[in-house]
Amino acid sequence: MKIEIPEKKKLVFEMNIPIRWGDMDAMGHVNNASYFRYLETARIDWMHSIGCVPDPKGEGPVIVNAFCNFYKQLEYPGDVRVKMYVSDPGRTTFESWGTMERADQPGVIYAAGGATTIWVHFPTQKASMLPDWMRQLVS
Repeated sequence: MKIEIPEKKKLVFEMNIPIRWGDMDAMGHVNNASYFRYLETARIDWMHSIGCVPDPKGEGPVIVNAFCNFYKQLEYPGDVRVKMYVSDPGRTTFESWGTMERADQPGVIYAAGGATTIWVHFPTQKASMLPDWMRQLVS
């Protein structure tokens, strides 16, 4: 099942990530698990850039699901350009999306994925209201 990335979304972060030799599998292309790492790296770097560092004694973001659609095979050497988007803030959640293209082929989407993020109060392991400052960023 292919999950479509919505038209209405907000670009919040972009970065280049080098494709490492070790990212490839026996078939000579980037292993599927590496795409999830690229999405994770962009998501974490974005969160750090906005000062969202989870506090184990407080609150913070947790990924509750993730997916990736694969369109073309990435290969070493090169850089992956990850563009991260957000949308659909709810009471305790928001959606994040990422597109991956080669830096030397702008606009050619090799893969796209997303994740649902829930705001959690870590000591109780319960969902918590999305803070106003985060809601403003993802709206």
